[in-house]
Amino acid sequence: MALNHLDAFEMRATMAWFRDALATHRGWLNQLNVYPVPDGDTGTNMALTLESVVGEVSGVSDDMAAVCGAISHGSLMGARGNSGVILSQILRALANYVAEVGYLDAAVLAEALKRASVAADAAVSVPVEGTILTVVRDVANAAVQQVADEEATNDATGGKFTANSAGALVDLVNRCLQVGRDSLARTPELLPQLARARVVDAGGAGFVLLLDALATAIDGRELPEPPSVDAGVGVGAAISDSDGAVDSDSELDAGAFRYEVMFFLEAPDDGVAEFRQAWDELGDSIVIVGGDGLWNCHIHSNQIGASIEAGIAVGRPFEIRVTDLFEQVEHIESLVETPASSAITILGGTASGGNLESSLSGETKAVRTAVVAVSVGSGVRRIFESLGVGAIIAGGQTMNPATEDFVQAVELLGFQEVIVLPNNKNIVPVAEQVDACVEAIVKVVPTRAIVEGLAALVVYDPLASAAQNCEAMSDAAAEAVTGEVTRAVRDTQSEIGHIVKGQWLGLDRQGLRVVASSLLEATTDLLEELLCEDHELLTVIYGADATLAQVEELRGWLAENHPEVEMEVHEGNQPLYPFYLGVE
Repeated sequence: MALNHLDAFEMRATMAWFRDALATHRGWLNQLNVYPVPDGDTGTNMALTLESVVGEVSGVSDDMAAVCGAISHGSLMGARGNSGVILSQILRALANYVAEVGYLDAAVLAEALKRASVAADAAVSVPVEGTILTVVRDVANAAVQQVADEEATNDATGGKFTANSAGALVDLVNRCLQVGRDSLARTPELLPQLARARVVDAGGAGFVLLLDALATAIDGRELPEPPSVDAGVGVGAAISDSDGAVDSDSELDAGAFRYEVMFFLEAPDDGVAEFRQAWDELGDSIVIVGGDGLWNCHIHSNQIGASIEAGIAVGRPFEIRVTDLFEQVEHIESLVETPASSAITILGGTASGGNLESSLSGETKAVRTAVVAVSVGSGVRRIFESLGVGAIIAGGQTMNPATEDFVQAVELLGFQEVIVLPNNKNIVPVAEQVDACVEAIVKVVPTRAIVEGLAALVVYDPLASAAQNCEAMSDAAAEAVTGEVTRAVRDTQSEIGHIVKGQWLGLDRQGLRVVASSLLEATTDLLEELLCEDHELLTVIYGADATLAQVEELRGWLAENHPEVEMEVHEGNQPLYPFYLGVE
């Protein structure tokens, strides 16, 4: 039997159903993304946002104000990417209005959807039609119109319409679902880029899943199954079977702006207009949501420092995340499966039970400056441990740690002076916030690759001050010549030509340098770019996707083409990158 209204228990259940729907559809939404940009995974970003919501909602009582407050706060704090931030604004507007009324019936839902649409539009500096904004607006307008029509019809016939009457809520949700799906199907008519790719907007598709979750909570119907899409089928072909989706986060273009900058901002509400105006001059894809002194902020820009400084001018940015939109080529789905409790490892054990002394040869008392490094891969971690690193934060290109992770690592170590090795240029700005957040003196050596971190550790002196170590280690890292090899996950156009999914990519400090059909070819072509006459040693750290046979192939090539260069090999077990390279 269908419910006529939802109380706190059903609101909580709706969020759980929505979380489950996004989890099952996540891969489908991500797979049909047309652009290889790293924040182009709408399914993942929305799923992460709902994980945060459900986590907060599960910790409060069955009181509507408490549940709606948890939805609002959880969505704001857990939002990732454009789609996650916009979704958080939709959920916050819905939840805030339902909390005012104390229940959700047909009339309340219509008004809440109207407010959600207004809030979503307001969050985006330049709203674009043919996206989630269009779908939400169409659904909201239809909902408001249906309630008005019902009231007018009953007035004309002398009857009495109440939004809490039998069938009113389920009828309204069914109407919203119909309009939402129709609106989603029309998004290619509004955006030529979608029409050319023969896809629809994934953010809008994610919003329709919220309506599906509402329907499940109201009458118990099954959640829809994700369309079956053959991994080998192109996006254009897939839409004929599945009404494919393009990621709202991709902004429909790889764009001229290289970096995605996101952070929370503590600032007075009257300072946000000034902040938004400053950002309008720095980039695009600007989304600023929140209120009551706390804001979630997102921009694509070429000016990382200026983007962060604009926040500092009006308040306090924190949990800063920076993503390179040109170089990152893999999904961030690993975030969904990586619990926060496993992000930090103290040498000798976990953060809760590790023993730093055992990792520093029993001379903890003599150590003045400890080291925190970011890495992924068991082999890489062992190398860092052997060089005296005190704490490892799990992270890298597809899993950027938050400021909170660094703060926790520094506090767990308990040293008064600490060096941080970010080992990724996207993570450097985040690490640089740590010193202001802790009592310890924290210096950041701006390492941009794992091999740079290793070069820095060669000159690390645990008995010297953080300032002394920072200077020496920064010089050593700057002299390192590094490269990485990975694989393209999507077709795209790059500065050096067209890239086809599955091709191998060679990258150095300047960015993408090599595209090749095989791992060996990409690696050797990259080495030809990196090696100079005075180089004597090549360090190779091979990852989980490289075999010993491939390592030996590389050794044979080096002996034949550069016999003057020795090759040192380490097992890294890092994902996504079969080879980290360093020459000296």
